[in-house]
Amino acid sequence: MLTVGELTEQIKGLLEGTFTGVWVSGEISNLSRPQSGHCYLTLKDDSAQLRAVLWKGTANRLRFELEDGLEVICQGDLDVYAPRGSYQLVIRQVEPKGIGALELALRKLRDKLAAEGLFDPARKRPLPRFPRRVAFVTSPTGAAVRDFLEVLRRRWRGADVLIVPTRVQGEGASREIAAAIEAANRLPIQIDCLVVGRGGGSLEDLWAFNEEPVVRAIYASRIPVISAVGHEIDVTLSDLVADVRALTPSEAAERVAPSADEIAAALAICRRRMTTALRTLAGAARSRLATLESRPVFRRPFDRLHDLLQRLDEWSLRSTRVLRRKVVEARRRADGLAAHLDSLSPLGVLARGYSLTRRADDGQIVRDARRLAVGEKITTRFAAGQATSRVESIDLKEPSSPGGGPSA
Repeated sequence: MLTVGELTEQIKGLLEGTFTGVWVSGEISNLSRPQSGHCYLTLKDDSAQLRAVLWKGTANRLRFELEDGLEVICQGDLDVYAPRGSYQLVIRQVEPKGIGALELALRKLRDKLAAEGLFDPARKRPLPRFPRRVAFVTSPTGAAVRDFLEVLRRRWRGADVLIVPTRVQGEGASREIAAAIEAANRLPIQIDCLVVGRGGGSLEDLWAFNEEPVVRAIYASRIPVISAVGHEIDVTLSDLVADVRALTPSEAAERVAPSADEIAAALAICRRRMTTALRTLAGAARSRLATLESRPVFRRPFDRLHDLLQRLDEWSLRSTRVLRRKVVEARRRADGLAAHLDSLSPLGVLARGYSLTRRADDGQIVRDARRLAVGEKITTRFAAGQATSRVESIDLKEPSSPGGGPSA
C-alpha cells in the first residue's frame, strides 16, 4: 500500500523523467504576470487544458507579448507540484503559432545543417572577376529577372546570362529549384557563376529557399553560387550556404560583374600613373646621360687611348734598352767563360810547348815513367800532329829545369 506522498513522488518521477523537451501547441488563457516577473498561464484546446509557467529569465527573452487568446507553440518540461497534486509545463521556449511554427522548423533545420558543416565559411569560394556566362535560377516572369538584367546591362556587357526557369514559391517549388541548380551544373557549356534568387516576400513566400533540397543543391554545386533571395531583412538558409549573399537580385548583378565605368576609371588612373612614372624615369635617364656626357672620358674619348699608347711606347723603349744591356752582359760573360775554358783546355797546354803521351796498345795517358817498359811503343801528341816512338831508356830522375816538358 502507498501513501499519497509516495504515489505522488512516483508520478512525479515518471512524468518528469519521461516528458522532457516536449512541444505543445495551444491557446493562452488565464495569463497572469505577478511582480516576481514569472508568467503563469493555461494552455488549452478543444479537449483539454494544461497549466504552464515561464520563469522570469525565459519571459524576459521573449520577442513578442503574450496575451490571452494567442495560439502558441511551447517547448518545455513537465513538472509535478506535490503539495497540490498537480502538474504543469515549465516553458523554455515559446513562439506564436503559424509563423512561429515555420521559424521553429527553420531553426531545427539550420542547426542540423550547421552541424554538418554546410555553412562553414572556410568552404566558400570567391567569384570570378570577369565572368563570361552567368546562370540565373529563378522565375522567368518575376521582377527579379528584370532588375538583375537591367543592372547587369548597365554595369557590364561582357557576360551572357542564361535563365534557368523554375517556380520560386508554393508546394514543390523547393524540389524544382534544386533540380534547376543541378541542371545548371550539368550544362555542356562553361558557367562561371550561378545566381539563385527571387524578389522579396513574406516568410511563407520565401520558404522554398529554406528547405533542405535547395540548401543541399547549393552546397553540392561545383559553380560558385550567389544567393539573392528577398530583401535586406530576410535571411534564408540559401543565403547561409551560398558562397556569396546578395541582399537583392539587383545587388547580385553588382556582385556578379564589375562596373565597366569603374574599370575604365581605374584604367585611366593606371594610365596616368604609368605616364607619370615613365616621364619620371625618362627625366632621370636624361639627367644621368647628361652627367655621363659631361665626363672627360666621353668628351675626349681618345685621350685615354693616347695615354696608353704613349705608355706602351715608353715600356717598349725601356724593354729594348734592358734587353740590349742584358745581351751585352751575357756576351761579356760568355767571352769570359770562353777564355777561362780556353785556359783550361788541353789543346791550350799543348800550344804552350807541352806534349801528351799515351801507350800505343791501350791509349792510356802516361803520367809516370815507371809505368813504361823499355821497348814499349808510345804515341806522343803535340800541338800540331803526333808521333809514334819506342822507349829506348827510362830515366827516373827529376827534370833539371821547371819549364821543361815531360819527355820519354
